[in-house]
Amino acid sequence: MMPALTGCLSHTRIVPKTRLASIVMGADLDQIVKQLDARYNAIQTMNADIEISKISGGSLQGQVRESISLAGYIFIRKPEYLRVYLKVPVVSSLAMDMASDGTNFKLYIPSEHKAIVGSNQVTVPSKNSLENLRPEVFLGSLLVRGVSDDQLVSMTLDTRIVDNSAKKKGDLIEEPEYQLSILAKPQGKEVHTLRVVHIDRENLLPYKQETYDESGQIVTRALYSNYQLYGEIQYPTKITIERPLDHLGLNHLFEF
Repeated sequence: MMPALTGCLSHTRIVPKTRLASIVMGADLDQIVKQLDARYNAIQTMNADIEISKISGGSLQGQVRESISLAGYIFIRKPEYLRVYLKVPVVSSLAMDMASDGTNFKLYIPSEHKAIVGSNQVTVPSKNSLENLRPEVFLGSLLVRGVSDDQLVSMTLDTRIVDNSAKKKGDLIEEPEYQLSILAKPQGKEVHTLRVVHIDRENLLPYKQETYDESGQIVTRALYSNYQLYGEIQYPTKITIERPLDHLGLNHLFEF
């Protein structure tokens, strides 16, 4: 037993080499929350041309399928007005029309010969993932909300590995991040996580947001990239929305 106890038996394996990020910004919890609130409050309306591609499937299905891109526009007016209008390319026929005033919800999908009117909440999930889309999926993902007075918030530090191979072959960057957890007020001893916002410490902007249901499952994951400055507001021009339980993804490209 002596060789094992003295560490003579060992095994070395090769792992990808990473480097530390060259730019790392710092902020405390109060500063991060104020920046989040300020960005959300600065946008009262949004009117943009969009291009959306639907991604369905995943590892459980053994395949991922990306549909043709749909072009159209999206209009948002706070607090909860939403209109999403998408057309099929080339023929320009209607693909989907969604509208909500915050109380009433309407979704029309001509190809399915279906019109859904009623509650913003899904009561009976459909096998067609598009039919499970509700205004909150868009409103909560396209505009990262701040922290309301009836919510709690905490911040932790973590790191992520960023693949920079597009600029330099084999370049992997170990980049620190802030994780902002927004929690509902405790019910007894239980605390429910509502959202987790991941903050890139290179620019202190959100690059990912995860929204949870009451059972703790991720129902919506939004990824943000290609930030551009519009007036004094930095906004991502590429947003990917993933719905893990529906095996559905939506890629959004914005032009304001």
